[in-house]
Amino acid sequence: MDIQLEKKKGLQKKHIPYIAGGILFVILLLWIIFGNHASSLKVDARSLNIGSVTHEQFNDFVRVNGQVQPITIIQLSPEEGGIVQERLVEEGTTVSKGQVIVRLSNSSLDLSILNSEAELAEKQNFLRNTQVTMEQEKLSIRQEKLQLDLDIKRKLRAFLQQEQLYKEELIAREEYMQAKEDYELAKEKRTLIIERQKQDSLYRSVQVDQMEDNLANMRRNVLLIRERKENLNIKSPIDGELGLLDVVLGQSVSMGQKIGQINDLSDFKIEALVDEHYIDRVKKGLSATFDRQDAQYALQVRKVFPEVRDGKFRTEFIFDGERPDNIRSGQTYYINLELGQPTDAILIPKGSFFQSTGGRWIFVLDASGKKAYRRQIKIGRQNPQYYEVTEGLEAGEKVIVSSYESYKDNEILILE
Repeated sequence: MDIQLEKKKGLQKKHIPYIAGGILFVILLLWIIFGNHASSLKVDARSLNIGSVTHEQFNDFVRVNGQVQPITIIQLSPEEGGIVQERLVEEGTTVSKGQVIVRLSNSSLDLSILNSEAELAEKQNFLRNTQVTMEQEKLSIRQEKLQLDLDIKRKLRAFLQQEQLYKEELIAREEYMQAKEDYELAKEKRTLIIERQKQDSLYRSVQVDQMEDNLANMRRNVLLIRERKENLNIKSPIDGELGLLDVVLGQSVSMGQKIGQINDLSDFKIEALVDEHYIDRVKKGLSATFDRQDAQYALQVRKVFPEVRDGKFRTEFIFDGERPDNIRSGQTYYINLELGQPTDAILIPKGSFFQSTGGRWIFVLDASGKKAYRRQIKIGRQNPQYYEVTEGLEAGEKVIVSSYESYKDNEILILE
């Protein structure tokens, strides 16, 4: 007869491995869920540049290098081409308006002047001869009219005599009629000569006027050519300084070729290149300042050039008030260009961390100062000293602003 064995209750030895495995699995799961898995890196605290997060006034400006230039630069270009015959002024010399700087020679222009003057003399002689001929014709017509007047008087007298004799029947009718016809013919001739005299007078007047106009035009042409001769003397258009003169004796210079420039030193402007990042914010009329010799001077944006080259655009500033003593063309000033009004903001010092993060995150020190944790931030405006932080930081915190190149993807820095 078989004996039925009773099953043992409770924890048995064979169950221990399963229980231990379950406990390890739970511990691992909790570590995965709640544990800190961020990678860390030990760094030398002495190599770090640590800045404080502050809440203070943010001055919205950008610093640019500006170079002093004359307020106006006028190009020197000859109105007539020629050969450089004489150079009267050297670069850097102060010149007055109308002062001759360079003399040119042009044999072709000299020949044109001689030809024009010869043609003018020929026309003048022709006009004089024509006037003499017309005056002779005028005198001839007057003489012919006087002769006709005398002839009319005689034939009138003969006609009246013949008329009286005919009335007394002392002569034939034919003799009377001939005397009458001769008298009437003489009157018709006189009428014709008077008409001719009028027509000739009008014609001569028109012809003389036309010739006088032609002569006047030729005289003006000669004057213009002589003025062209005067244009071979290249003169300063204003009072100023000869800043550049790029010609040598014997050089052939063409019309309109740039050979130099005159600097107007009555005032100065400052030209500066600004990063294209600010092109939408830089406008005409913005204020700027610079320091020199323990004094501050005010400027104002005069012009903004829209063209961008090599990541920069050009601006011009003019002085708004006093100018520095002994200001010279070519001097360099460090200009603070104000882009907006000062406002209160959260600020951090500028540093090389920005090149690695683009301003999207930064390492923030904990309260102990022994560790720094990566934190997302948002940066707004910037000036040469500070970044404006719009999100992610609070005043009083400490941040690392030195370079992050060696930190790679580590999220925790342990400072030693």
